[in-house]
Amino acid sequence: MRAPLTDLPIVLDEAAVIVGDLAILDDISLTLAAGSPTVLIGPNGSGKTTLLRLAMGLLQPSRGQVSWGGRADALPTQRAIVFQRPVMLRRSAAGNIRYALKAAGVARTARAARTAELLALVGLAELGERPARKLSGGEQQRLALARALAKEPQVLFLDEPTASLDPAASKAVEDLIRAVAARGIKVVMATHDLGSAKRLAGDIVLLHRGRFVETAAAATFFSQPATREARAFIAGELLVS
Repeated sequence: MRAPLTDLPIVLDEAAVIVGDLAILDDISLTLAAGSPTVLIGPNGSGKTTLLRLAMGLLQPSRGQVSWGGRADALPTQRAIVFQRPVMLRRSAAGNIRYALKAAGVARTARAARTAELLALVGLAELGERPARKLSGGEQQRLALARALAKEPQVLFLDEPTASLDPAASKAVEDLIRAVAARGIKVVMATHDLGSAKRLAGDIVLLHRGRFVETAAAATFFSQPATREARAFIAGELLVS
C-alpha cells in the first residue's frame, strides 16, 4: 500500500522573497520537521510573518525553492494558518466553526458534533451562540484556532498569537497551543515575546533583516546563544536598523 502523503518536512532551500529592490527574506535554508513547536523570533521587520506565509504556500519564492514532504506543488490541504488579527465572520462563534467545517469538506451530519468538540477544546463551549465579534480579543484568538483546527491540519502556523492579550488571555492561548502540539500537530509560531518562546518552543529560529541567523533547541539557544545577534536579541538590544 502507498504511504499517505504528508506535508512534513517543509524545506526552504535558499528561498528569497523580493519586492522591488527590497529583500524581505533572503537566502533562507531551513527544515521544519515533525515534533515540538518551532518558534520564529526576531525584531519587527525581520521577516517572520513572510516566512510563515512562504512555508504555508501563500507566497511564491522570488528565487530558491519550498517543498512539502518532498513535493514542490503540494496543495495546502494539510496546513492551516492563524494571522495576528484574525477576521471574525458576522455570525456566532459556533457559526464560524460550522463555516470552517463546511469549507473543509466535513459532512453536514458530522458538523454539529465536531463544532461542539472544537468549542470545548478551545474553552468556548458556553459561548457558542455569542456573536463572534462580541468576544474578547483572547476569545477571538481561541476561536480562530478552532477554525484552523477544523481542517485537521498536520501543520499549524501562528503569527503572534498572544500579541496585545492580557496575561490571563495569553496563558489560555499558550495552554491551547500546548494541547494542539500534544495531538501531534506541528506548530510553527512567530512571536516577539521571549517569555512565550521559552515556554512553548522545542526549537528556536532567529531572523534578522530578512536573513537566517541561528537555530537551536530552545534550552540551548537561551542558555548558550552562538551568535552576537542572538545574544543582543535576548538582551533586548537587537534592532532592525
